[in-house]
Amino acid sequence: MAEASDGGVGDGRDRTPAARADVCIVGSGPAGALVAHRLAAAGADVVVLEAGPRFDFDRRVEQQEAFIRPGMDGPWEMGGPRDAYTTGGRGYPLNAARVKGIGGSTLHWQGMVMRLHERDFEMESRHGVGVDWPIAYDDLRPYYAEAERALGVAGAMDNPYAPPREEPFPLSAFPPSHSDSLFADACERLGIDMHSVPNARNPEPYDGRPACQGYGTCKPICPSGAKYTAESHVEKAVEAGARVIDRAPVQRLEHDADGERVETAVYATPDGEEHRQSARRFVLACGGVENARLLLLSESDRYPDGLANTSGAVGRFFIDHLFAGAGGRLDEPTRQNHVGFNTSECHQFYDDADPVEGLKLEFLNYAGPSPVMEALSAETWGDDLLDRLRESYGTHIAMGALVEQLPSAENRVTLDPSRRDDHGNPVPHVEWSLDERTERAIEHANAIQHRILEELGVDIEWTVGPDATGPAFHQMGTTRMGADPEASVVDADGLTHDLSNLWIVGSSTFPTGGAMNPTLTIAALSLRTADALEASL
Repeated sequence: MAEASDGGVGDGRDRTPAARADVCIVGSGPAGALVAHRLAAAGADVVVLEAGPRFDFDRRVEQQEAFIRPGMDGPWEMGGPRDAYTTGGRGYPLNAARVKGIGGSTLHWQGMVMRLHERDFEMESRHGVGVDWPIAYDDLRPYYAEAERALGVAGAMDNPYAPPREEPFPLSAFPPSHSDSLFADACERLGIDMHSVPNARNPEPYDGRPACQGYGTCKPICPSGAKYTAESHVEKAVEAGARVIDRAPVQRLEHDADGERVETAVYATPDGEEHRQSARRFVLACGGVENARLLLLSESDRYPDGLANTSGAVGRFFIDHLFAGAGGRLDEPTRQNHVGFNTSECHQFYDDADPVEGLKLEFLNYAGPSPVMEALSAETWGDDLLDRLRESYGTHIAMGALVEQLPSAENRVTLDPSRRDDHGNPVPHVEWSLDERTERAIEHANAIQHRILEELGVDIEWTVGPDATGPAFHQMGTTRMGADPEASVVDADGLTHDLSNLWIVGSSTFPTGGAMNPTLTIAALSLRTADALEASL
């Protein structure tokens, strides 16, 4: 074995391969972290390879300042050749909301965690669109409960439209915000039901994390640590014996002579060296884009179109959630920005058959400009600035919605050889467009939002409809699960159809995406896959 090296980082951490590994996991976001913890706690030798760095928690306040001060870099060091990409169709802003580092996307997520509905697993059989999952809601039901305990979900049993559950949430729900109370009377008059939002943040100390301190900058950074990040399960995995190697982007996976098993993950370190990590089992947990990209980069004579891609589905069926919104001014105090996350929502229209796509209404707590950010970027000072802040702050109110997008083979992730990353690999190319059905669902959401806002007496100043919509940055579907190896990449347990020791976890395995934030489903599926993987060792 080569002499231990930190890869040229200068932090003293050993980035050479482990001599023995039962499982090599690529990625340390919520999927990879939960699998790593479960397997390490069961006694397996686990190695986690993470492309990004460890972020020091003690610097979170400093990172927050980098976010709120105009002209400063973002808090998570995204951008440059490492994170280059290209896009086509409508265009997809990939780097706007992703993170590479220990903890993955949970470092900057908003923290809303709801279960998919029963209909989401049966879209083809119920509605004749999309595809069915190879599992039903009941198969994931116990893992949803386990995931809620693992993440520390605060919620209430007040949602009449939610799928069935056996037990209450681990933590009590956050109370409705002041702006929620403004919406409540208007919604009651219209017969529209409001209910609480399950959140993966602490209203009280839980699992070694403090209660929410109300910083209000939940996305992209929580300085207090009250919001769950996968760092906690990475730490638990390390305590159980796992080894985590950061700044170690995997370049490709290499298989045996028969193409039946992965033998090695080839990863790079900052000094330009490549290392080879062998293992009995491999798990991809890099997210909806990078899971597909790594498989495509791992082409071989046996798999000329990409590893595990005899179905041709790797990279295809890329889906996201779409945002619909509307807002304006109300002639009374709204106290926007006092809460950095949603406390009320509405699933009443989720299971509507027309349009088939689900939509989830959100009552936003951050509808206007932040007074801090407005003051920092102002060109006026003194009384002029004070008058401007009094006029702009405290009078805005708004609604949002997540809208479902059905899978299409034309929306996909491929490789773009015309542009290379910092290791000379083709960057991901994201081809993404909307169909008419999704646009109609956005219009449907806007119509409901306008009804509520007009009933409330809001002077509507803006609407985000089909022409202005953007993604929620929930990348799904690119290594979809299914019972048919000719139409899917992995089976119901996350094991690839083509290779007997390669597993995939995360939102890339979703056959459809519903309109619910995906992280709780990612966690539940990961725990389910971990059980199957543990049984195979």
